[in-house]
Amino acid sequence: MSYRVPRSSLVLMGKVYVKILPQVHKELTYWKDRAEQIPNGELRMQALASISSKRFHCQGGGVYAILAGDKWKDAIRFIVAYQTISDYLDNLCDRSTSLDPADFRLMHQSMIDALTPGNPVGNYYKLRDDRNDGGYLNDLVKTCQQIVYKCRDYEDIQDVLVYLCSLYGDLQVHKHVTEEERIPRLTSWFNKNKHEAPELRWYEFSAAAGSTLGIFCLVSYSLAGKMSEEMGSAIYHGYFPYMQGLHILLDYYIDQQEDQTEADLNFCSFYVNQSEMKERLRFFIKETRQYVRQLPDHMFHQMVQNGLVGLYLGDRKVHGLIGGRSMRKKLLGACGRQAKFFHWNTRMYYKLTENKKQPE
Repeated sequence: MSYRVPRSSLVLMGKVYVKILPQVHKELTYWKDRAEQIPNGELRMQALASISSKRFHCQGGGVYAILAGDKWKDAIRFIVAYQTISDYLDNLCDRSTSLDPADFRLMHQSMIDALTPGNPVGNYYKLRDDRNDGGYLNDLVKTCQQIVYKCRDYEDIQDVLVYLCSLYGDLQVHKHVTEEERIPRLTSWFNKNKHEAPELRWYEFSAAAGSTLGIFCLVSYSLAGKMSEEMGSAIYHGYFPYMQGLHILLDYYIDQQEDQTEADLNFCSFYVNQSEMKERLRFFIKETRQYVRQLPDHMFHQMVQNGLVGLYLGDRKVHGLIGGRSMRKKLLGACGRQAKFFHWNTRMYYKLTENKKQPE
């Protein structure tokens, strides 16, 4: 893959379909096969479910491999392994057998270890009953460590990476405890950290902490040897809180009905009404655009923003949401033609994959 970063949506999508998605599929197939060998039934079920239902996280995140130049396969290997850890732990915290915050904290130490090549892998299951995963989580961690070890000048970005990861871990701990503890813990956590994003509400800050996009961006650039401390800081501010917040708020937006059924915490439910939610999402779009303009390859990062809006609003679940059509029209209008292209592309992709599933 050429290191020339795409500047148009057509070139970007060409690389995604020809290079990125096939390689992501290859990596996901490896980890799916690995998950099928997990001895413990509960852990095996959650590992397989996370890959099956959340593979689009890896597919979307894989676009950042373009920034890694000729190291793009290493970048995809990292992105898939790291996102698989994230999705697996989310399932273990959300759908499994524990409500212990100490257990959640220990489990998410694996994500920090994955970014720290010198750290030994740990007994991440020590505080839960289900433990025997046959080395699955440790192998995911080691894979990430092997890739980041190849990054040039990794010390320039490691502190930023670990900080973003620590925010992510804090969020996962606080949002998965008993229902009555969740909001008090999240609001207290926000009050301690709101100097990082004083213009956000607690649930918007929580959303911004829940994205891995900044980590993928930093590691991919570092693999290409283009990283410096100054660039790492610029990417951090370019992605946190607005790009990452937009990402997760859109994710929560389309999952509203599912989360209500499952009694899961949904950050979009804290807006007063649809009109306020719409305006705040437009605010995130506006601020994201302003910050990514200051980044190298800013047209690529702008496409990522427009791609997020087009991708999520192209999801079939939007049709079942109250005010979904109005929301789609307003946000696509705020982003412009490029987001509409990604939206159309997403809908066509769903139609093609649906047709392939039809019996002959």
